[in-house]
Amino acid sequence: MASAATIRLQIENALAHRIPSALTPRPKVIRPVAPTGVAQIDAMLDGGLPIGALTEMVGPESSGRTAVALSFVSRITRSGSVCAWIDVMDSLSPESAAEAGIDLSRVLWVRCGVVASEAHSRDQFKFAVPDKYMIPAPAKKGLHGGGCGGHPRNEVKGMAHAIGGLWRPEAIATRGAKPQKPTHAERETFAPPPQIRTARATLRPHTVKPWARIEQALRVTDLLLQAGGFSAIVLDMAGIAAECVSRVPLATWFRYRAAAERTQASILLLSQHPCAKSSGELTLRFEPGKARQDEVTVFTGIEHRVEVERRRFTEMPANVIPLRKPPQSASAASWHSQSSWAGAR
Repeated sequence: MASAATIRLQIENALAHRIPSALTPRPKVIRPVAPTGVAQIDAMLDGGLPIGALTEMVGPESSGRTAVALSFVSRITRSGSVCAWIDVMDSLSPESAAEAGIDLSRVLWVRCGVVASEAHSRDQFKFAVPDKYMIPAPAKKGLHGGGCGGHPRNEVKGMAHAIGGLWRPEAIATRGAKPQKPTHAERETFAPPPQIRTARATLRPHTVKPWARIEQALRVTDLLLQAGGFSAIVLDMAGIAAECVSRVPLATWFRYRAAAERTQASILLLSQHPCAKSSGELTLRFEPGKARQDEVTVFTGIEHRVEVERRRFTEMPANVIPLRKPPQSASAASWHSQSSWAGAR
């Protein structure tokens, strides 16, 4: 009877053209890291966030996720690289990003769910695409014009208006008949006041459903990963509820993980609940920030705390890697942010 090693070798040779090394586990790779700019977090992570992997930053509002992401992007842009910030809920403040030291000329800011005209009225910037870059839609032929047209119900649209035009006085005079008055009554139209129209235009961005924004963000992330050239891509889903983010298929995060490894791009996922599962290389849990008690009546800053919830691989002190996965020890770090009016402490 053949041994297990022989059978394993035969199976791998038979599946080599389809699945290379089907029964051989992938070797553990210790990825290079990039510093975040926060000394306490870099010391906890032995240098910073992994490069070419997916990192999750989860936690509630005002927990420090966005501050750490801005600091990480700031270090990358100052080194001359290009980053992308996919803003799902359009909550990023360019003033805060510039204050964090980010070179805005090296950041691609993608605002999901924002129409060009509304962005122009809000930020006084013009994002409209010129007509010369737009491909005209092909002319659709009806059922009687050859080709495949739309539904037959659409063929009769406008028929009442066309028949009513035949009873106009000038049309009847050309046929030699006596003009007749139309028997149908005209519809009364109502135009809302300018104040109501302005209010509707203001509320239009909030009518976009969260899942439509998520779908747009996922498509943009796919395009950016396929194009390449970005050292870091931040997918900001912090403003979306956890039940909506959890609807993203796990195959999407696995595809992002493979693309990040191929392009050596660092993907940062900001959310309220971890959703990438095994596709994430590192998961950081941020706790709600607490106000500092330096002064009694003056707000001086926020005390933050972060904990490593999951880490895929860690560097071993010895050259021998055990077959059994070692137990993961939870490590945490604390740092504080200081308000601009507090001064040096």
